[in-house]
Amino acid sequence: MPGALEGIRVVEFANYVSGPYAGMLLGDLGADVIKVEEPKRGDPFRGWGRVEYSPTFGSVNRNKKSVTLDLKSEPGKADARALVATADVVIENFRPGAMDRLGLGYDSFIAANPGVIWCSITGFGSDGPDALRPGYDTVGQATSGLLSLLTDTTDPKPMGISLSDHLAGITATNGILAALIARGRTGKGQRVETSLLESTLSFCGENAARFFENGKVPGRATRTRQAQVYAFTAADGKAFVVHLSSPAKFWEALVGVVGKPEWLSDTRFMSKETRGTNYDDLNAALAEIFRGDTRSAWLNLLQAADVPSAPLNTLDDVFSDPQVQHLKMRVDVPHPKLGSVGYVRNGLRLSDTPASVRTCSPELGEHNDEILTSLRQAAETTGARS
Repeated sequence: MPGALEGIRVVEFANYVSGPYAGMLLGDLGADVIKVEEPKRGDPFRGWGRVEYSPTFGSVNRNKKSVTLDLKSEPGKADARALVATADVVIENFRPGAMDRLGLGYDSFIAANPGVIWCSITGFGSDGPDALRPGYDTVGQATSGLLSLLTDTTDPKPMGISLSDHLAGITATNGILAALIARGRTGKGQRVETSLLESTLSFCGENAARFFENGKVPGRATRTRQAQVYAFTAADGKAFVVHLSSPAKFWEALVGVVGKPEWLSDTRFMSKETRGTNYDDLNAALAEIFRGDTRSAWLNLLQAADVPSAPLNTLDDVFSDPQVQHLKMRVDVPHPKLGSVGYVRNGLRLSDTPASVRTCSPELGEHNDEILTSLRQAAETTGARS
């Protein structure tokens, strides 16, 4: 079955995560994605693994073709121009002005390809006092305020996942898809811009709205109290979470599971608001109770009572989970050297134009002959005719 974006060509001038992730998401949806890389080294993420394969690179570069171009040389620039002339979408994630200095910026292409959708992902935006600062994931998390909501600022710890990079890639993909719909009406392409700062700050909208309303600076614990979110360690040392949210039935069911019916009339815990105010007392009392048995024992009781709860899974737990296996979240794709490599499939399901993982990440320059030779032949033919 064809993907939703079959027939859309994406040219990607991007390294690391944000731009490649956007390209990968479009590739999963059926777009023809051509990744342009430096001739010798390629995307630096290629070096974050074994000689045969880098999982870091592979995780955001499946469903793509790789061509190598020296963008500082005239022949390389000529090939890049020819490639962009065939593109529906261009993705780049260099610092502002970098593509323009190479003579390969958006303005140099719109006359020849007015339908091109040009997506730029930067660290802090294309202009402004911080536009030229180097932008990497943890910098984006910290500057946007997201990290302050994820860690204790008195004892800060960086996160174990590149949240800002991935959020920027998702935001860019949304913009590209919107621009493709708009082009279907107008026939015109447009610029699509986002940054680590913009995409991550927009993700923090709930906490920002609360800050705008009451002027109080939220921290990691703010939402845990309001949403009645808890994390505990059971007798076997295994962690699990409980999320009571707003419905009273979940609190009432929890009280039954832990054998504390008197809490229903305890003035500290009688309402969602008082439980938030007395969160520390309730958390400590529950923690003591939950240390009395194993995680599986408690989760069986909690889930039987319909209390929202789950094990705090590590990735080995995740891919052993029956629901994850039922959803077929892991896909294994043939690899020319390793036999196969594993990926997490796209989280989106479409009934008629499904997302799919068709190929593993490409070897550096693997598609030079296929793509560049045809471009050069087309250029020669056009030149001869002219």
